[in-house]
Amino acid sequence: TKKIHRYSSDLDKMTTRSQDVAWVDMPVVPNKEFIKKKDSNGIHSAVESKELTFQNAAKFDDYTFNPIRESTVSREMTTRYMKDLYDYAECDVVIVGGGSAGLSAAYELSKNPNIKVAVIEQSVAPGGGCWVSGQLFSAMIVRKPAHELLLELGIPFEEKEDYVVVRHAALFTSTIISKILARPNVKLFNATSVEDMIVRNVNGEKRVCGVVTNWALVTLFGHDTQSCMDPNVIEAKVVISSCGHDGPMGGFSIKRCKEIGLVAKCPGMSCLDMNSAGTFLASGAASALALQECLG
Repeated sequence: TKKIHRYSSDLDKMTTRSQDVAWVDMPVVPNKEFIKKKDSNGIHSAVESKELTFQNAAKFDDYTFNPIRESTVSREMTTRYMKDLYDYAECDVVIVGGGSAGLSAAYELSKNPNIKVAVIEQSVAPGGGCWVSGQLFSAMIVRKPAHELLLELGIPFEEKEDYVVVRHAALFTSTIISKILARPNVKLFNATSVEDMIVRNVNGEKRVCGVVTNWALVTLFGHDTQSCMDPNVIEAKVVISSCGHDGPMGGFSIKRCKEIGLVAKCPGMSCLDMNSAGTFLASGAASALALQECLG
């Protein structure tokens, strides 16, 4: 009982303090009725028309969809996905992990239309852990000057001296996903796992030349009972691992890289230190920008 009372008291204090938080005013978009607009390539987009009211919404009482066959839906999905697998069997960059790091890398690299980027995400939903912050809280804290990416994406935030606060992390995640998928040189393969790397001898040196992929459900649950020969692969000039600690391509993979001679030493894991980690990540971002120039 004492613990519950103490916890309730802490919540009351937090509620009082939260009244001092000045969230950025976000524009409220009214409900609109949309009409279709077809461009020269046959692509439909939504264009706002008059505001939707109860009076002009009455027409939806008798609303019907155009007819379609179930087999048509299957063919449309299958042919497009198989074409993506065929087209992306070779690409410039494979990014393993579609969290905040992988999405940001894909966003930056795909600015160059000549760089073909494949993002591999094991989960059905991309975004990794950046939908919410620690302990499943909503707000997202971004240290300056990384907030410049938020400005570029048009994401509102609350300004602080050394950092900014986004009202909900999902604002960042949903926005950057939509920006990436709108680009013709990016393909997201979600519900797909990377099981291994392709390593070859190139000019006398071992190099990573791609990844071995599989359906996520096969990787997670199928290998205990089944073995699949002739794996599916994506060959790439560059492979970026952005899956943190998780999976065979996460932090653990550095040990394999050391064993086969791809890296000279294994730095090992360390504990939380946001300041030193930020500096380390910034050096990696500089490498990504240099990579963009080389591939371009």
